[in-house]
Amino acid sequence: MCLLCNKVLGNDAMKPSKLQDRLRRCQPDKTEKDLKYFQTLKDKFQKRPTLDRMFALTSQRKNYGLENRILSEKTVEEVLKTVLHTPASDIIKRIPLSNNTVERRIDEMSYDIESFLCNYLQTTHFSIQLDESTLPDNAALLLAYVRFIMNQEIYEELLFARTLITETKGESIFHVLNDYFIEKAIPLSNIISVATDGAPAMVGRYRGFISYLKQNVSGVLAIHCVIHRQHLVAKNLSVRLHESLHLVIDAVNRIRSNALNTRLFAQLCEENDEHFHQLLLHTEVRWLSKGLCLTRFFALFETSLEFLDTKDKIIKENLMKRKTDIAYLTDLFTKFNMVNLQLQADSLNLIKTNSILSAFLARVKLMKQNIGRGEFSVPQFVTDKLPGRRRFNLRSTFKCPLFRF
Repeated sequence: MCLLCNKVLGNDAMKPSKLQDRLRRCQPDKTEKDLKYFQTLKDKFQKRPTLDRMFALTSQRKNYGLENRILSEKTVEEVLKTVLHTPASDIIKRIPLSNNTVERRIDEMSYDIESFLCNYLQTTHFSIQLDESTLPDNAALLLAYVRFIMNQEIYEELLFARTLITETKGESIFHVLNDYFIEKAIPLSNIISVATDGAPAMVGRYRGFISYLKQNVSGVLAIHCVIHRQHLVAKNLSVRLHESLHLVIDAVNRIRSNALNTRLFAQLCEENDEHFHQLLLHTEVRWLSKGLCLTRFFALFETSLEFLDTKDKIIKENLMKRKTDIAYLTDLFTKFNMVNLQLQADSLNLIKTNSILSAFLARVKLMKQNIGRGEFSVPQFVTDKLPGRRRFNLRSTFKCPLFRF
């Protein structure tokens, strides 16, 4: 290790010629130093405090540290008596003197909450919802939520979050759930219904999680998550709208995939006095992704065309041809997102979700009738009241009804 820059060198660098050459290149001001200078650096390096010495010094000064702590507590007590004119014992008890006191208390509270929840689930029926997700570091995480009735009120709580070590198959998910229930002494027979996202690992007929659960709990009711159902329906687009949607995704990826293009696009948005300076990437697994991506893209539609004029004229021409379709999709998926957000509220039940979907279907029929009669209105965007955003009128963009329900 070089004592001047603390860099560790390889064995090949220990040749005298290479050492001298490195000294001339990296430390030219030290080339005239004599041998005693470097010996002094070596002695200082060897006398530096190491971990063993620190522990040795700590053990030697243990009694002194205890005495200093007692003296410091007495000093704090005297200061509190002098300044506050109140007994200092109550105040000192509230001061955590340990560095892990807060962490320990949080762990104790979470353990108490989990114990109370598990003890209650041992004696009552409940429904459970399972969701398996993959984190950015490719770790598989299984989340379990329970819904139960206590004191004539519906409660929703997170039961556990466990990591799936290897596989994410239905059998592995069932074993994780079963092991947790055995650990907490919760009978599987207390589960009356289970909600999943409809993935094959969950609802597979032979090897899905539901099939393994029904082997142990025969009367369990399997429910498909209502938000995932609505999300699947939203995927059923016509060929024309599907091509328009992917054209927008290609244009966004063309701008966001390159760091230079991202910076240039942000600069162009600033010059055009746009409210936003970046486009949003589309993610298939996110429920709100299509609506957010389309809303941001249409808000920056003219700026995007101006930018793509120098980068990819083919995409620009296709976007100009499909402007009416993009406007239609933007409005449509914005309304889908509004329904999604309502379905994700707290304390939802079957009656509330049914009313939300029924009201949405009634509005869809009304909009379809209005478009069929040629009656158009400005869509209620979330961005209508934001400064610097362009509104578009359905009267000038929609030429024909494209609803397919």
